[in-house]
Amino acid sequence: MTAGLFIVIKEDMIEKKPVVHNSPDLSKMKEVIIDHRTKIYIAPDADAGEAKSRYLANLKNRKP
Repeated sequence: MTAGLFIVIKEDMIEKKPVVHNSPDLSKMKEVIIDHRTKIYIAPDADAGEAKSRYLANLKNRKP
């Protein structure tokens, strides 16, 4: 007879839900041109000048 420790591993199947990404419809948003290669999209009723200045301020504060 063998004396020892028996480990019982119970395998439960865990169903993962698929990740659903809903992209905004860009045709319903207002395009703001930052420079010749950068565009941002904002809500139609938002101020374009304020969005551009906030974007540029955040760009300066980023770590390299």
